[in-house]
Amino acid sequence: MAEILIIEDNDTMREGILEILSRSGHDVQSAKNGATGIDLYKKIRPDFVMTDLKMEGLDGFAVLKEIQLFDPHAIVVVITAFGTIEIAVEAMKSGAFDFITKPFPPDLLRAKVDQALSYARLKAENKFLRKETAKSKADFFLGHSSSIQEIKKQIRLAAPSDSTILILGQSGTGKDLVARAIHEQSQRNQGPWIKTDCSVLAENLLESELFGHEKGAFTGAEHRKQGRFELADKGTIFLDEIGELPSHVQTKLLRVLQERTFERVGGTRPIQVDVRIIAATNRNLENEVKEGRFREDLFYRLNIIPIHVPPLKDRKEDIEVLVQHFVSKYTQKTGKSIKLSENVIPILLKYQWPGNVRELENTIERLCVMSTTEKIDETDLPAVFKKSHDLNYIDTPPIESLKLTEALEKIERELISRAFEKAGGVKLKTARLLGIKPSALYYKLEKYGIHKPQD
Repeated sequence: MAEILIIEDNDTMREGILEILSRSGHDVQSAKNGATGIDLYKKIRPDFVMTDLKMEGLDGFAVLKEIQLFDPHAIVVVITAFGTIEIAVEAMKSGAFDFITKPFPPDLLRAKVDQALSYARLKAENKFLRKETAKSKADFFLGHSSSIQEIKKQIRLAAPSDSTILILGQSGTGKDLVARAIHEQSQRNQGPWIKTDCSVLAENLLESELFGHEKGAFTGAEHRKQGRFELADKGTIFLDEIGELPSHVQTKLLRVLQERTFERVGGTRPIQVDVRIIAATNRNLENEVKEGRFREDLFYRLNIIPIHVPPLKDRKEDIEVLVQHFVSKYTQKTGKSIKLSENVIPILLKYQWPGNVRELENTIERLCVMSTTEKIDETDLPAVFKKSHDLNYIDTPPIESLKLTEALEKIERELISRAFEKAGGVKLKTARLLGIKPSALYYKLEKYGIHKPQD
């Protein structure tokens, strides 16, 4: 169901369209003239607009132009009288999605609405995709290690089914790209692909983002909104960082997995969806279940086909080919001619890569961008490589110049600082990473003067 705006100066026509579409379950708003319609569009941002072309004052062409200036992605269906097809074609050349010639039967009107809704959903999907970081699949799946070959095999076997998949692995290993590869090799590859990062949405907004809300469901809900599960209908929804879901959303997700139905926030009508669910997490969900933070029944519903993505340190035989790929990628982007000295690769191989392939790419990009010569050697590497090839190395003064208590505090501060940065400044997540109580973390953050990382 959708929110639709009708702009029509003929009272009978306007009320007839409103009644037909309202009976179909849509939330329909209407305006008697172009100026009022434009103001209403800016206020409610409907899913799409139907406007008559011939109206007193601002005609349909002016309405179309004004709406597109405000929202270039707006979907507008124009209404025209019989015998003026040329005008309708002109309107489509100006950016209208479609036209309908009056008088028209209710079935044709509903068909036009369904077409516009399908297109609106596709545009919404593309909007989500544009917000994602554009990374090539080859960036994460280059290499000949046995673990990468095994993942490719699992993707090939799992993709044709509709089974729920749980992807496990550390941050930066490419879990999102595994999920996307499964979608693209599935029978749903022509349907929507909707990604949701459960860790970045505020708890009070997450339910609305996933399941949508009805007009007036809460303060600020000025119109009905489709959630991401509705947008993913006939396609795939990818729930990244599923371990961050609050308990009440876990309960609602469990119902979707069991019945493929849900209600929007503030709604009472069940909405059925045909969607495949792929989830991912960098947490140990079995431990989360034992600690009472994650529902056991939801875990078993998600864990039908588990796929483990290994950290980069466990497939070091792939590092050299990845490095060469990234050097080629960023020399093309920067327009530079850059090569790595022979002594750089051994250093990179000894490093533990806590940020995995993402950290490796970021490192190579930084080296290529900042290089002032055609060859990068070990002196160009970041300080972390110069200090140690081991992630767990803590830079402390000689033992004779530091008391044990001071040394331990120095190590504790650095570990907390690293975890806080990794968690993006989220205190509860930091406490979980460190395995300590939030109250203990708050005390230590204040004690060491550690503040949220700057964006």
